Amino acid sequence: MSNRIKVGILRETKNPPDRRVPLTPAQIVDLQIKYPDAEFIVQPSPFRCYTDDEYRYLKIPVQEDLGDCDILLGVKEVDKATFIEGKTYLFFAHVAKEQSYNREMFQAMIDKKTRLIDYEYLTKDNGARVVAFGRWAGIVGAYNGLRARGIRTDGFSLKPCHECNELDEVWAGLKMIDLIPGLKILVTGEGRVAGGAMETLSNTNAVKVSPEDFLNKQFDTAVVCQIGPQHYTKRKDGKPFDFDHFVANPSEYESAFEPYTKVTDIFIAAHFWDPDSPAFFTLEEMKSPEFAMSVIADVSCDIDGPIPSTLRSTTIADPFYGFNPKTGKEERPFKNPDNITVMAVDNLPGELPRDASADFGTQLTENIMDDLLSGRDSDMLKRATICEKGNLTDRYGYLDGFVKG
Repeated sequence: MSNRIKVGILRETKNPPDRRVPLTPAQIVDLQIKYPDAEFIVQPSPFRCYTDDEYRYLKIPVQEDLGDCDILLGVKEVDKATFIEGKTYLFFAHVAKEQSYNREMFQAMIDKKTRLIDYEYLTKDNGARVVAFGRWAGIVGAYNGLRARGIRTDGFSLKPCHECNELDEVWAGLKMIDLIPGLKILVTGEGRVAGGAMETLSNTNAVKVSPEDFLNKQFDTAVVCQIGPQHYTKRKDGKPFDFDHFVANPSEYESAFEPYTKVTDIFIAAHFWDPDSPAFFTLEEMKSPEFAMSVIADVSCDIDGPIPSTLRSTTIADPFYGFNPKTGKEERPFKNPDNITVMAVDNLPGELPRDASADFGTQLTENIMDDLLSGRDSDMLKRATICEKGNLTDRYGYLDGFVKG
């Protein structure tokens, strides 16, 4: 590498502040050894899970001004007032699906002629994502679902995940509780998020069972079942389920989820949902006396999406609310035993920020940093570049109307 390149670690500016980091202090040291022409600078933050002093201890500069940096790394959306003209930014932007709440931020990026590389769209040639926090969302979301059940029933107590020092403490706490015989836990999804949820549940006394047995049998132990779209949807034309067809034509499917609503106690929603695919169930179905769910941990958190009780996102500090299916309205959590307890935190990995950050930084180091620090504009970086030099890239030209409002 012929020219020095400077990388800045941004202070998270979204409120409430996210404590995660894209790279840990130790990972930066390793990168500086491997790439001696690279320099890293960290913007100070009172909230970050790795303190300023942890970076300083390893001789990594901590300073407010990142104006000399070529590349700026964050985690969540960036305050629109802080963009530096012409710089390259990497963070989860949440604009490619035309999220209206980030339009002004995106407009500011266009105006400042910045390059936006969105982590979500960093993919291999086959479309597989290379950096994500999904596993951690699943781990924490399932834990929160169990915690809600414990509070509802006074059957057991789990301390909030963010009060645990590390993942091992989370696992140890789960091994200390006994889920009651016959309890049925359902996980939807087959990706990273669902995998994380199943990882959490594997640390309990719940036994994994098949969808058929989950629907039709009673058990003398707590059980968990994981299902995918082949179980909870069906083709409208009556033909056999085909995953590739489902992905390409989600509107040609309808829900087959209703039988699960009658036997599930804790529902952990860890699926990917396309707005054109069917809702899982309706508010009218939730009013039925046969609707058995007492806790819905909506890890996917699609507001106004496939689960009628997901009225809004919740926070790490205040993760639960009660949902009254008779009125369709939110109420205080744990007040009315007939209500459903909803968990819909939209930044779940922030509850285990050090573990999640270290894992994410490893993914960045193994998949992205060589391209960034060598100045190689790889196909992977190009696929994830949404705007550059004041213009949308061809791949994301469909956002033109969104940018113009």
